[in-house]
Amino acid sequence: MGKMGALAAVGVLARERGWVRMRGMENETLANRLGTTAHVSPLLMKARRLGVAVPAGLEELAVARGLFYYSSPADRVSEPSGVYRVGGELSTEEVAICLLSICLPYSQQRIRMGAAMLSAEGNSPRTIARLARMERCERVVHYIASLGRQVEPENSYWSDLLALIPDFERPRPDLLPHITRFVAMTGYTRNGRETVMQWIRPRAGTAA
Repeated sequence: MGKMGALAAVGVLARERGWVRMRGMENETLANRLGTTAHVSPLLMKARRLGVAVPAGLEELAVARGLFYYSSPADRVSEPSGVYRVGGELSTEEVAICLLSICLPYSQQRIRMGAAMLSAEGNSPRTIARLARMERCERVVHYIASLGRQVEPENSYWSDLLALIPDFERPRPDLLPHITRFVAMTGYTRNGRETVMQWIRPRAGTAA
């Protein structure tokens, strides 16, 4: 093999290795990112048994439950969609924890959607804490709840939830989304120009 042929072979090998690395990143789970191992998830098994396509169907179910921030106008239908009926036996707390499952491929948007569903009106902190423990995602829930309390210090839900789960050190900045990814920010209020953060959550009355 001549010099040019050898260089070409090296280039092909490098591209193949790069492709393998990219494929590995696509299949990387949240558990991998957090330095732990994935497990057999009872909640994801339940969702699949109910006919929910995991993970895409979980995101569709969140939108059907009122999380319109992550939807297009066409998704905002007045009648319950097929995915809503399919996943109707999943509580909103279960949908939230499914979206935050460490067994799913890593997705910042899915984590953001899970955080929004975590704060849905009527959610029980005790139920969330129990499900998070069962699904081994207490570290993720603790991180989100800490940010929620920072944005909404008057909302006792976050403090009640944090009191029910163990303390964890805040993960590295590259592991989970930044606080600004969980909120909508306004530039003007009655007081003039100022930045106000509002936690993103499902529309009240639809996350049943």
